[in-house]
Amino acid sequence: MRHFKTISEFHEFRKLPKPHHPLISVVDVSTVPHLDDEEPSKLLFDFYAISVKRMSNVHISYGQQPFDFNEGILSFMEPNQVFGMAVANKDEIVEKSGWVIYIHPDFIWNTPLAKTIKQYDFWDYSLHEALFLSAKEEATITNIILAIQQEYIANLDRFSKQIIISHVESLLNYADRFYHRQFITREKANHQILERVETLLQEYFNSNDLAERGLPTVRYVADALNLSPKYLSNLLRVVTGQNTQQHIHAKLIAKAKEKLSTTNLTVSEIAYELGFEHLQSFSKLFKTKTNLSPLEFRTSFN
Repeated sequence: MRHFKTISEFHEFRKLPKPHHPLISVVDVSTVPHLDDEEPSKLLFDFYAISVKRMSNVHISYGQQPFDFNEGILSFMEPNQVFGMAVANKDEIVEKSGWVIYIHPDFIWNTPLAKTIKQYDFWDYSLHEALFLSAKEEATITNIILAIQQEYIANLDRFSKQIIISHVESLLNYADRFYHRQFITREKANHQILERVETLLQEYFNSNDLAERGLPTVRYVADALNLSPKYLSNLLRVVTGQNTQQHIHAKLIAKAKEKLSTTNLTVSEIAYELGFEHLQSFSKLFKTKTNLSPLEFRTSFN
């Protein structure tokens, strides 16, 4: 694995011209030299990368997930994420187009963006959850990228940094909007994921080993669906108004109500069977969700 601490290091490694600014760079993907056989299989950056590009005959991996950039997509990679690239078929031509922005954290240090950049959940999305852009959306993002490039190449003065940061903030805000659109327009696929979540939780809570396994975590549900936790939670929130944790709690409360109303188990026994180590934790959650204690709920059925 090759570790790049600076953008200049990466430019030199990929045989690109020296960046105009050491802490930010805009690269035309079509001008990047082709990969050779001696390329390291994994790369690690100490800086952000925002990509809008198409690449054929190239396999990309981000973390443990492979992905093909055959369509115009927008992807985000934060510092300290492992990134890999390889030619899929060495007998075929590699075709690529688009843009990549590299931003070192030092560029935004001590600015409002340094505090807000991690609030955008898509930094934690997996690569296969990248944003598929419409032609109009791709043009919007590309125009912002070109404005950033023009600013740091032609107008480096005391205003440049804030203007560039404003453009980056606009790009991130547009990406947030476009992701929300993608959650809505992919209604059929999203409802299929919702059905899988419901089935997964139903089977989990119907198992007889909850006491040993404990409550399902958001990570468990996301991994079972091959999605990142934040992407799954955001998708469910758009579709249902509830995130993954709230879906887990809803299924838990439904199961607790069933046991309270149809069995003679004590509240402590029910809490244990549902994977709680402490009765107080179960009772507190139940009352938070129903406005009744478990005993008050049970009494209402008698």
